[in-house]
Amino acid sequence: MRLISWNVNGLRAVQRKGDLDNLFDKETFNILCIQETKASKDQLTDKIINRAGYQSFFASSVVRKGYSGVATYTNIEPKKVEYGMGVIQFDKEGRVLTMYFNDFVLLNVYFPNGGSGPERLRYKLDFYDAFLNHIETLRSKGHRIIFCGDVNTAHEEIDLARPRENEKNTGFLPEERAWLDEVATHGYIDTFRHFYPEKKDMYSYWDLKTRARDRNVGWRIDYVFADTYLQGKLKSAFILSYIMGSDHCPVGVELE
Repeated sequence: MRLISWNVNGLRAVQRKGDLDNLFDKETFNILCIQETKASKDQLTDKIINRAGYQSFFASSVVRKGYSGVATYTNIEPKKVEYGMGVIQFDKEGRVLTMYFNDFVLLNVYFPNGGSGPERLRYKLDFYDAFLNHIETLRSKGHRIIFCGDVNTAHEEIDLARPRENEKNTGFLPEERAWLDEVATHGYIDTFRHFYPEKKDMYSYWDLKTRARDRNVGWRIDYVFADTYLQGKLKSAFILSYIMGSDHCPVGVELE
């Protein structure tokens, strides 16, 4: 089972530029999780919604159009699909799409950005806590968890090009990184670091304004986490840095 996760920074834009087609043409996958669609389903073309061989599901913001949103394409039939976490203040932004499969539950998540002031940072940290509680509740019911998406935080110094310069910036604050420590403590595996614990200069996001991608001055803030009970099923993890069209590139994992 091959899973890819990608923050597209606008699903309509990435389709218009041909990069969504490029991913479907160049890569083989069973599930594609997309974040920051910036669109509701009624704003999307038939070509975006209906990809040959895949079912598609969309969660969008009810706060305002053109904001947030996630989408999942799958050629594996889900047993059940859920939207949100059951917490109104978070669910209204369309950030979580959950699919129940036979062997695991997959959560496609666009975690909040902590910029725009202290209130938004508090929202991000509260979202983090609510999400961890949510997946722990699912796990307590016997489900094996995989979650992926744009977490909007680099975990360790190895996960961004300029850690010292960003120690006081959202995305690398101690309290944000501490949540990822907690995720690991609860038994969720950062699948990329599972295979490449010391590999440097591997990023999934670059600032567009400064052309940071050309110099590989980036951040690894896009993740696939797997329940420790699935560790024996992990076959590989990857970052598809050649795929263009967004300020993020796709990341993914292959499981037996």
